[in-house]
Amino acid sequence: MKRTSLANWPCSIARTMDLIGDWWTPLVLREAFAGVQRFDDFQQSLGLARNTLDTRLKRLVEAGLFDRVPYQQNPARYDYVLTEQGRDFYPVLSAIMAWGDKWLAEESGPPVITRHDTCGHQIQARVVCDHCGEPLTSENVTREIGPGFPEKLRGRPDVEARFPSSVG
Repeated sequence: MKRTSLANWPCSIARTMDLIGDWWTPLVLREAFAGVQRFDDFQQSLGLARNTLDTRLKRLVEAGLFDRVPYQQNPARYDYVLTEQGRDFYPVLSAIMAWGDKWLAEESGPPVITRHDTCGHQIQARVVCDHCGEPLTSENVTREIGPGFPEKLRGRPDVEARFPSSVG
């Protein structure tokens, strides 16, 4: 069954999920943040089929999260190196991990601990306001229509119901 593309939806969450919304892609990125760069190393650490890994890596290169850098000519072999865009995904994975540690970890605790190199403390990701530093929750934020929202969708009753403060 062919998947419906979310790439053109007027929603950054939908567009992001279109890119990373299968279960292997975030794990490929997790491995890259752990220092994995070579196809065979990704394949060995994840244990997924080579064709599946090849598809995921090509998509991440095309989307700009990885650069494909040759390290051998005959046969041609490549490192998959995180770009700035790819490195910017780290806080997203950290937030997913923090949620999983809180709600899905076994009684013995989380399977992996993250330590901040600068201060040496064990950390968990928190999403905070970039102005005042307060933690963000669904109860203390309001969503508004942004400049990239399609003009043709503005004014629809369903849109007005989802973004009441943007209307008028």
